[in-house]
Amino acid sequence: MWHSPKSRTYRYGKITGIFAGLALLVFISGCSYIISPLTSKMAQNLSSTILNSDDPQTVADGAPSYLLLVSSFLRDGSGNESLLRSAAVLHSAYAGVFVKDAKRASKMSMHALDYALRAVCVSNSGYCNLRKTTFDEFKNVLSTIGEYDVANWYALGTTWAGWIQKNSQDWNAVAELARVKIIFKKLLELSPDYKQGGVHLYTAVLSTLLPPALGGKPEIGRQHFERAIVLSKGKNLMAKVLYAEKYAKLVFNKKLHDKLLNEVLKANPVAHDLTLMNTLAQSRAKELLAASDDYF
Repeated sequence: MWHSPKSRTYRYGKITGIFAGLALLVFISGCSYIISPLTSKMAQNLSSTILNSDDPQTVADGAPSYLLLVSSFLRDGSGNESLLRSAAVLHSAYAGVFVKDAKRASKMSMHALDYALRAVCVSNSGYCNLRKTTFDEFKNVLSTIGEYDVANWYALGTTWAGWIQKNSQDWNAVAELARVKIIFKKLLELSPDYKQGGVHLYTAVLSTLLPPALGGKPEIGRQHFERAIVLSKGKNLMAKVLYAEKYAKLVFNKKLHDKLLNEVLKANPVAHDLTLMNTLAQSRAKELLAASDDYF
């Protein structure tokens, strides 16, 4: 039986912050190919340095330069799928993680969504004008994508979710969440292990937006959280943080909530290409634990 948390009100339209933790995941994956068109050893080393940094503030301060660099490559209307995908996930994730000004974050997330839509359009002209299609037409388009399309559609799904988050007071924007959900449903069919469990992690969060009484599917979410942890071999600490924040709080399970967060805090954050994310995850875990007694 589900029990309501203290002072907790659920509204489908009130989704501000639900993808904040996932934005960290996207930011890290985006950094890995932020300058993918450049093949120099220096570029590769720079990417690795970002991923393995334990200083989020330095990354936050430096990342805008890389965003401008990628955007400059696209000013001539470039049809480079990889570059468009990079621009999309980086703008979306930076807006979700580091930008505090609401108007600026909303504008940046819109640019991100535009880049992602351009990427899928470049890959296949049949994938253009997706936001203007009916929902049934959109489902028909999704039925045609294959494994080759996974990277572009994963970028589209994540940036679309980020845009909705930044426009959560607009019911028209929130209504588009249904399209994001079926994107990840299709990605689960095509490549469930993509991004070391990233597809499972997004699916888990999408399944735990609401309590069961309002249509949520927390137990399905739990299964996806656990699968995401397995696929990262337990090294992705953000998966456990989201498991605690989105599932354990939803079903009012303080024991599981605190257990997961304590595991995160005790873990070594240093892991290949995950150090930055894990450092941020531990910071979030401390915040959630500090508020645990007040919530439960």
